Amino acid sequence: MRGGCRLFPVLLLALLRGLCHGREPVPGAVTCGSVLKLLNTRHSVRLHSHEVKYGSGSGQQSVTGVEASDDANSYWRIRGKNDGSCQRGTPVKCGQAIRLTHVNTGKNLHTHHFPSPLSNNQEVSAFGDDGEGDDLDIWIVQCGGTYWEREDAVRFKHVGTEVFLSITGEQYGHPIRGQQEVHGMPTANHHNYWKAMEGVFIKPSMDPAKHDEL
Repeated sequence: MRGGCRLFPVLLLALLRGLCHGREPVPGAVTCGSVLKLLNTRHSVRLHSHEVKYGSGSGQQSVTGVEASDDANSYWRIRGKNDGSCQRGTPVKCGQAIRLTHVNTGKNLHTHHFPSPLSNNQEVSAFGDDGEGDDLDIWIVQCGGTYWEREDAVRFKHVGTEVFLSITGEQYGHPIRGQQEVHGMPTANHHNYWKAMEGVFIKPSMDPAKHDEL
């Protein structure tokens, strides 16, 4: 009997380890392949892009923040750092490297050493063709738990330049009047928290063999 008592904590620990290693789905997690909108929690605008290029800096496709919740140009697809690294339906881990691909134009969220046009922070653009860009499209999801939960406010830290995806409220004039500048900031603060909002969320699964690669 004493031996059984000693064995019980060992079995319980093994069970918990099995759960932590992904044998059960995580219902509230954001998953690879999901299409969603991202809300900046400080300024209440959604991450947005469109076929309007910057008139300065890189001249690439601009990325902005918009107040409207129903704008189709605010959808982004969650993809892996490279093909096969983020299989469809797999929960995204805190600390994981991802790409955010703009659904309507097929360009990836991107940043580089150009000054942003309004705040003189680091320019954020949309770059590439049909989801293929370069190493400056890669962002780390920063959150507090094991997985990126849909209710969490998270940060996105750029791998190449170490800035955080941010908004500080500067507004554009013509031709995108009222839209806010999106840029990269070197410090983590309340301007760079984002929350998953409207979208199509792929059902979480921890068994990668059941899903196609992105």
